[in-house]
Amino acid sequence: MSRIDAVVVGAGAMGAATAWHLARRGRSVVLLEKFSRGHVRGSSHGATRIFRVAYRDPLYSRLAGRAIPMWRELEETAGEVLLEQTGQLDHGEPVAIDEIESALRGGGWAYERLSSAAAHERWPSLAFDREVIYSPDGGRVFADRTVEALTRLAQSEGAEVYFETPATALRVADASVTVETPAGAWEAQTVVVAAGAWLTRLPGLDVPLPETRATAQQPVHFPIRPGYSFPSYVHHVGTDAIGHTFAYGAYGLESPGEGVKLGLDTEEEVDPDLQTGISAEALADAVDYAERWLPGADTSQVSAVRCLFTMTPDSHFILDRRGPVVVCSPCSGHGFKFAPLIGSLAADLVEGRDHGTSAWRLPAA
Repeated sequence: MSRIDAVVVGAGAMGAATAWHLARRGRSVVLLEKFSRGHVRGSSHGATRIFRVAYRDPLYSRLAGRAIPMWRELEETAGEVLLEQTGQLDHGEPVAIDEIESALRGGGWAYERLSSAAAHERWPSLAFDREVIYSPDGGRVFADRTVEALTRLAQSEGAEVYFETPATALRVADASVTVETPAGAWEAQTVVVAAGAWLTRLPGLDVPLPETRATAQQPVHFPIRPGYSFPSYVHHVGTDAIGHTFAYGAYGLESPGEGVKLGLDTEEEVDPDLQTGISAEALADAVDYAERWLPGADTSQVSAVRCLFTMTPDSHFILDRRGPVVVCSPCSGHGFKFAPLIGSLAADLVEGRDHGTSAWRLPAA
């Protein structure tokens, strides 16, 4: 049995980022992935994700600011563009927009409040609901490109990466953990579990976990009408029935080569191992939404993909350590923009340092 510093379970954005940070710090690392390289089963696949500093919760606005220089470092190391700050619009529920303005102002970020008419004049590709705020520091990150870059860089720093190699069991001792797989076993000082929707399905993961639910999201893409372009956008519709802070109705961005992306927040819970195909009803809902709110979209053509959000009750992340186990998931559907930062913080936990964010703790035993 090989003895190493850390095993990372899950090679999505957070797991790959953690493996890269650990390996570049000189740690011996094994990165395990249940599925194939570049798979589309989890939460990290696809061409693009929104990047924003415009949050209702100042915690995440601050963290986005910390993430920006880490994205730039990652880009420089990888030799490719991964973050483009093309601007971010939020509109809709006045309370949400007021909270975003407060967070941006408190963090010293540039922003602009606009009427819906003035916003539509500037961005005719979108129709706007009630209040509008623009953040020039937002934009997009390139998701598939980022995961591949992180994986490649981790390998270049000495990490061993195994695809189609699920962790079948953990055997935890006081100061070490053995990770078993069909390809063999590793004994490590620490295991980092970044398994997303599969977090609760890892045998031997004996730490208290929050209740989580995996929801199937179905973002769609429409061609962009000639002469139009889109910034990143979030349409807030108010607080939902459980009062979670990050409730929104729709989100999207211009995705190069794909058109304009539209996601409608859904609550469809799924078994991550038994994912279904494209929902015709959700597809029709997206077309209806776009015809009302996205005048720059060509709704005569539409394509869709499926991905998972793995949600905690309060929509915060989980990043904490118990004994030799670090839990680095779930990220509740809004984590990709923080990937280089989360990887660094998870590596800190492996090395015995704390990140100091109380909202991300595991439940008490």
